[in-house]
Amino acid sequence: MARFSLLMAVPVVAFAGFVTLALVGMGREDPESLPSAREGKAAPPVALEEFPGKASFDDATLRDGTVKLVNFWASWCGPCRAEHPHLDDLKQAGVQIYGVNYKDQLNNAESFLTELGDPYTAIGRDEKGRMALDWGLYGVPETYVIDGEGKVVLRFAGPITSRVLEETIRPAMEEAAK
Repeated sequence: MARFSLLMAVPVVAFAGFVTLALVGMGREDPESLPSAREGKAAPPVALEEFPGKASFDDATLRDGTVKLVNFWASWCGPCRAEHPHLDDLKQAGVQIYGVNYKDQLNNAESFLTELGDPYTAIGRDEKGRMALDWGLYGVPETYVIDGEGKVVLRFAGPITSRVLEETIRPAMEEAAK
């Protein structure tokens, strides 16, 4: 009889463990965010190939005293297409956005920008994904807020939406400007 009671306790204990893990997970500050080892540290090196006909950028650009965004994107990325109007809005507001075209075919990337517009102050290509690896990229789109000294203030994985823009990106840019 004691053995039967012990076996009945296993599902109860397992359920209690699951509930505990769920509650701990729900208590996180932002359940949608992914951790970043880069926040609060200097931006990793910029190692880009030329995007023909476009201005490029380098490490010195990220340390020029102004707040900026670095946006990793690709033409084959549906969420990149969805966030594009918000990047255009940021550009119209005077925000400097530096684009990194990630593992893309040049002609596809050019067509993407021709169709949707070019919100980037400067742009380069990361055809092999080496820069993305150094930056800790999870996937595209991904956007980094960089302060004037070249420090990563925020890394946001996923498409920028109106909500993300107002609740996450703009506050991080304000913090970076201090």
